[in-house]
Amino acid sequence: MDGNGRWARARNLPRVEGHRAGFEAAREVVRTAGEVGISFLTLYAFSVENWKRPPEEVNALMELLNNFVEEAGAELVANEVRLKLIGRIADLPAALREKIEELSLRTAQNRKLTLSLALSYSGRIEILTAVQRLAGDVLCGRLRPEEIDEALFRHYLYTGDDPDPDLLIRTSGEMRLSNFLLWQVSYSEIYFTEILWPDFRREAFLQALEEYGRRQRRFGRLEREQFA
Repeated sequence: MDGNGRWARARNLPRVEGHRAGFEAAREVVRTAGEVGISFLTLYAFSVENWKRPPEEVNALMELLNNFVEEAGAELVANEVRLKLIGRIADLPAALREKIEELSLRTAQNRKLTLSLALSYSGRIEILTAVQRLAGDVLCGRLRPEEIDEALFRHYLYTGDDPDPDLLIRTSGEMRLSNFLLWQVSYSEIYFTEILWPDFRREAFLQALEEYGRRQRRFGRLEREQFA
């Protein structure tokens, strides 16, 4: 979800106002995902690298995230949205972490839409953490090296049993993955748009979904008609 700072700068507003508008865009995208029947949605809200930003901006982001949890909580419950957290959640301020974990527990039985928030997230760290956990199980004798395959390895990732993303959307004209779900997006369709995240609302999201619907996913195979 990129472009909050540029959106604010273009309007001569403080960066925090761009982040505030970005959270509103996130709420609209979550609503739209539920309306059109999407089962899994992941929002890359805060990366491990984002901790390097100026303290005042980090604090503002944490406060906005706190407000998002407070204001969106009832809506998530009412719309049967399950909240899931991925990333180094222990890095978050204690009060915020407790609030998010409490909402995650409240929504654990919801099944209409799983909303994963990637917080203090890094794709490389996720893979390294999975390897460390897997190695520990091998050393303890709970697992034999020859048992390790892709299906088993995925259970050690933050995302666990969740399906791999069908579509990765990158806003604001950026043309890179930025350390996001590096294992999981191996075969995802990627959609790039110049739209800054605060302006990425319902219509822009639907347009991305329409574009996805026109694509052919082959996963390394030939198109069906080429077999004839």
